[in-house]
Amino acid sequence: MDREYAHPLDVEALARSVGMSAGHLSRQFKRAYGESPYSYLMTRRIERAMTLLRRGDLSVTDVCFEVGCSSLGTFSTRFTELVGMPPSVYKRSADDHGMPGLPSLVVKNVTRPIRNREARRRTPRLA
Repeated sequence: MDREYAHPLDVEALARSVGMSAGHLSRQFKRAYGESPYSYLMTRRIERAMTLLRRGDLSVTDVCFEVGCSSLGTFSTRFTELVGMPPSVYKRSADDHGMPGLPSLVVKNVTRPIRNREARRRTPRLA
């Protein structure tokens, strides 16, 4: 899934390839990774989308389809859940506040999305 994130997820075929039922594979996967196979795949897609949006040469719609999503609405919703802001805002923010000079590995680590819908809400500090 990490390498083939842009392809559709076929849990049945994946389960057959390892000799399990789809239900058993999903349960074991969730036990090991803390989320369902589909949720894990969407996290990988959002990570790649973040990279493409920071690059700045593709529209949000193009990025959505490039990472294997077929619905812009679903992509935007999941992106917002994981990153804490819509992809269009993230793209503008990346354009405004790029991270020049930082190695790509550092940028990827700092900007990695938070899994399991744990994006922190930005609340204003009351001094």
